[in-house]
Amino acid sequence: MLEIKLLNEQISIRIGIVVRQRRDRHLTFPLVIRQLGNMDYEKVWHAMQDFTDSRDDAVEDELWLVEHPPVFTQGQAGKEEHLLMPGDIPVVKVDRGGQVTYHGPGQQVIYFMINLRRRKMGVRELVTLIENGIVNMLAKHNIVAAAKPDAPGVYVDGKKIASLGLRVRKGCSFHGLAINVNMDLSPFLRINPCGYAGLEMIQTQDIGGPDNVAETGNNLVAELQQLLNADTVSHQTGL
Repeated sequence: MLEIKLLNEQISIRIGIVVRQRRDRHLTFPLVIRQLGNMDYEKVWHAMQDFTDSRDDAVEDELWLVEHPPVFTQGQAGKEEHLLMPGDIPVVKVDRGGQVTYHGPGQQVIYFMINLRRRKMGVRELVTLIENGIVNMLAKHNIVAAAKPDAPGVYVDGKKIASLGLRVRKGCSFHGLAINVNMDLSPFLRINPCGYAGLEMIQTQDIGGPDNVAETGNNLVAELQQLLNADTVSHQTGL
């Protein structure tokens, strides 16, 4: 009888933990949408690091929207062989996951400054959330897009329209997504995008989607703030 009682207590504790975790997932959180305009990559990167290192649980989560001047960024595991001919475009080695990608005008970049520990969310969950946000946004423009389990990002007919790369430190994320809108795609030919030789990159304006960065950012944020359970949203500009 004692063993049965102890077993029942253990089951009750486990059920209680599961129920509490599920309840926590439905909590809502304030969210700051920060517009940075067009800003140098390294300046924003270091600002992300500083924000993450100095934040505590009282700091609200933020999404940073930005366009960057032309730059290649190489992830922590990045291999030099994927930099084919960077030419006059600078290459910055950074602390996110993934291989090499390109950022430039006409591409909406969104950085996710999210306290994952507070939300009881894993990094894989955040990746899926971001991908779902992009897929949902494109669906409203009658574009059928999908994620790939073995290659983070979002694809349309096997062609890549959005890239993802994250870093988690102190239980908080930084870095994020880049979706191609109305940009010069030719610099992607100078690299193996995300480490995949011959991967074709496309953009929203060429497939019936938004044709400007502002519209894309606004539409995407609307999807993301729902998925992030944002109860109150405030807007700020600049770092």
